[in-house]
Amino acid sequence: MKETSVNTFIALLRGINVGGNNRLPMKELTTLLEELGYQSIQTYIQSGNVIFQSRKKQTVKMVKEISARIGETQGFEPHILLLEKGDLQSAIDHNPFPVNDGKALHFFFLDSVPRKPDLEKLQALQVKSERFHLQDKVFYLHAPDGIGRSKLAAKVESCLGVPVTARNWNTVSKLDSMIQESH
Repeated sequence: MKETSVNTFIALLRGINVGGNNRLPMKELTTLLEELGYQSIQTYIQSGNVIFQSRKKQTVKMVKEISARIGETQGFEPHILLLEKGDLQSAIDHNPFPVNDGKALHFFFLDSVPRKPDLEKLQALQVKSERFHLQDKVFYLHAPDGIGRSKLAAKVESCLGVPVTARNWNTVSKLDSMIQESH
């Protein structure tokens, strides 16, 4: 019997543990993923970043399974973006901006490649210090003045027309190093 390989995934949960809403302690998330049969689970900070391994390969089915299980146990179903290890590495490799300030560079991971992104509207919203680049299923935003008040950052999802979840370079870099250390 042929043994299937173990795959490494990165789940980015959107909108959990923010402002007291949709609380999901990482310890409970880890237990929930273990109950679903996932292995080598590692979480990073409280905002829904988790690396795990599985022999499964059907990411759409996995997202539905994880979200539904969270709904059963926590009372809400978060939007989950599931990346394979190669997706994260590709996003890092294609980053066109400097990584010297980890809080200035943001990776917006997209559910799918946008069909009709309104990049002109995003250009109209950007301030002089901001730069952005869309590459397949990643929207990169370099915002040295921060994204808290950025009109561009606030409109990324609506202008791209697909669900997104963002992580800064510090988080992306840490997730990458966690993956490297586990292999």
